[in-house]
Amino acid sequence: MKKIRIGSRDSKLAIIQSELVMSAIRKYDPDIELELITMKTTGDKILDKTLDKIEGKGLFVKELDNALYNNEVDITVHSYKDMPLEENPELPVVALSKREDPRDAFILPQNGENGEPIGSSSLRRQLQLKELFPGCKTAPIRGNVQTRLKKLDSGEFSAIVLAAAGIKRLGLESRIGRYFSVDEILPAASQGIIAVQGRVGENFDFLKLFHSEESLCISLAERTFVREMNGGCSTPIAAYATIQGSEIILKGLYCNETTGELRKECVSGNRNNPVELGYELVKKMKSSKSI
Repeated sequence: MKKIRIGSRDSKLAIIQSELVMSAIRKYDPDIELELITMKTTGDKILDKTLDKIEGKGLFVKELDNALYNNEVDITVHSYKDMPLEENPELPVVALSKREDPRDAFILPQNGENGEPIGSSSLRRQLQLKELFPGCKTAPIRGNVQTRLKKLDSGEFSAIVLAAAGIKRLGLESRIGRYFSVDEILPAASQGIIAVQGRVGENFDFLKLFHSEESLCISLAERTFVREMNGGCSTPIAAYATIQGSEIILKGLYCNETTGELRKECVSGNRNNPVELGYELVKKMKSSKSI
């Protein structure tokens, strides 16, 4: 009997996402033995600093990458939006989930608003919030979803903004006060998509029922744009792609941090060329004098 060891962060959301992967593997072959191995990453431990001050998104995958390198696990599971844009060729992304709700969600405290700032550590969200609600105050907030909700309900914030996908996977839709449309707040690249990482050269047929070619296509377009615009944890860049028939429509957002000007552009093209479309949007965005 084949055994597969799945590495995951130890948060409740990360475990739920890993269980979705495990369910798909069981459907592919019920005889495969599965073991979930959880660990706390450096990004989970350091909560008093924003990500741009502590090496960025790579801190959420470092320990899991090491476990893959050391053959302590066979695959690892991540929220794709939290993975570095430069992927490791030795540890490729080998499967992507169907995309959950890509929108951001506005979460209010259980005891009502209290006049404090809106909590968000994402500069992408902060700038778009200030464009939607001129004069609003924002403040950084770190921690897993439950930690952030606890900070919200204790009165530290009047509201917080989180990815709707995670809230839904946790079964906490009742906490959502409103959804922001993708035109109001453009999502992070690959928001709502779960990624499975493995070692190069190994067989991952057991992930066939989990993998979505549509998610691969839109992620290639989105992540190419953000990477080539030098996007990261501290840079307010966003991208969102949709597939309509044989076409991809790719929207992008960039902020000139000197002037504070937000710029949005959109391109469309053949769905068979998602990477080229990402580059096309970069070219269109950089052609603006304000970039």
